[in-house]
Amino acid sequence: MPANHDEIRGAAHGTAPTPLSVLDLVTVGAGRTATQALRTSVDIARLAERRGYHRYWVAEHHSMPGVASSSPAVILAHLAAHTDRVRLGSGGVMLPNHAPLVIAEQFGTLEAMAPGRIDLGLGRAPGTDGATAAALRRTDRLNEGADDFPQQLAELTRFLDDDFPDGHRYSRIHAVPGPVQATSPGGVQDPHRPPLWLLGSSGFSARLAGVLGLPFAFAHHFSAQNTIPALDLYRESFQPSAVLDEPYALIGVSALATDDDGTEARRQVLAAALNMVRLRTGRPGLVPTPEEAEAHQFNEMERDFIDSWNSNVIHGSVDEVRTGLDDLQKRTGADELMLTANAHSGDVRLRSYDLIADAYGLPQS
Repeated sequence: MPANHDEIRGAAHGTAPTPLSVLDLVTVGAGRTATQALRTSVDIARLAERRGYHRYWVAEHHSMPGVASSSPAVILAHLAAHTDRVRLGSGGVMLPNHAPLVIAEQFGTLEAMAPGRIDLGLGRAPGTDGATAAALRRTDRLNEGADDFPQQLAELTRFLDDDFPDGHRYSRIHAVPGPVQATSPGGVQDPHRPPLWLLGSSGFSARLAGVLGLPFAFAHHFSAQNTIPALDLYRESFQPSAVLDEPYALIGVSALATDDDGTEARRQVLAAALNMVRLRTGRPGLVPTPEEAEAHQFNEMERDFIDSWNSNVIHGSVDEVRTGLDDLQKRTGADELMLTANAHSGDVRLRSYDLIADAYGLPQS
């Protein structure tokens, strides 16, 4: 079933160069609980809805103490119960980790809960380390999942649309809730289904999204060196489809604004970067406090990583962040900016989204 273009293309508000959206990792800081982190997510989703952010996505990660978003569908159901208008979705569900039928059932259920508000963003990476991926998939043959991504995507799409051809081994299997309910005796079913997005941090999904005529989301926040090449590849590969008549690309952007001259933003960003150092060196943990990060004795390798990582985090005073976002959009031509605020403090994250909305004159509703 073709997606309504308005469900994909958002509207820019105020003076923002594009629609603004939110990517939530449900980060858990040291001294805080997952319960507190999820409450912060509800607060941010409500703020996003009130201030005119277009969509709110949750990313799938596993075996990371500082990231409580291992079950996007569960979190999205919770957020749907606390919001009314903002689009909700996965940024993304890692398709090789799951059977396509399970994803179709989960997102069909979400669509029934929040009609017309659900996005299904899909990635091909595991969202974790190899050992955890093997536990999720119950196999050590991890490359097969990534290599089979186009076939898995096609299968998922057919489950969502309930259109396996006669004779196919799955032709008598139906994802419920889903279109089959409309063809059952006495059945009534909304024909709408969540629009599909492809996510990526390199060229593979960029090309596939273009060939299939699907919207594309690029992980600029952790793969900035590949952003422009991937977006160029997506646009060059794009073929009009029933979903889109022209390319539509959003990019994930790490952005954190604070009320002061940017001092607190720099403290929070340093803490988040220390967390990334630990993750990349096989020591994942809770997001440290700024005080812990300031007291940490960084070695040369860690300092080089921190400098490189933070060079792609737009942070500081609200004016600095607004200028950085404007410049990034001009450089990339992104159709939408999806902001992720990584910090130890949930209050700081919440305030950052409010400050950025103020900077662009987004509505207060």
